[in-house]
Amino acid sequence: MSFAEGTSVPIERSKAEIESMLIRYGADQFVSGWGETEARIQFRAKGRYVRFVLPIPKRDEKRFTHQARYDWKPRTQGEAVKAWEAELRRLWRALALVVKAKLEAVESGIVGFEDEFMAHIVMPDGKTVAEHARPMIATAYETGKVTALLPGW
Repeated sequence: MSFAEGTSVPIERSKAEIESMLIRYGADQFVSGWGETEARIQFRAKGRYVRFVLPIPKRDEKRFTHQARYDWKPRTQGEAVKAWEAELRRLWRALALVVKAKLEAVESGIVGFEDEFMAHIVMPDGKTVAEHARPMIATAYETGKVTALLPGW
């Protein structure tokens, strides 16, 4: 069973919870938005911009259009929409949990802000640290050689 499966908490409430939580922990900017394939939140805290991207599943995926029983019985269109909406609510609850856990870990002194949010920190070119690092990690595993992050090191 996935976290928050079956939640009735509306997406709007999860977004508002994330925003108020960020304010409580010292963020001074917040924005959220969505499109057909993803939703995003971005905020500024500790002088750093942080972005989380939440992939939005397609409405026509089998997990929504069919019941996951022994025979994958088809759902009605209304049932499929309800299943898809339930998954969106669950994903937003999971995102709220992730952000809260990270903020609390920083606040409690368990980890530093940049260490905890590193993958999601937005660099001056608009890409996150993770977007920069993923190809380097893949190359390191493919070749067995680690690329220097800084010239001359």
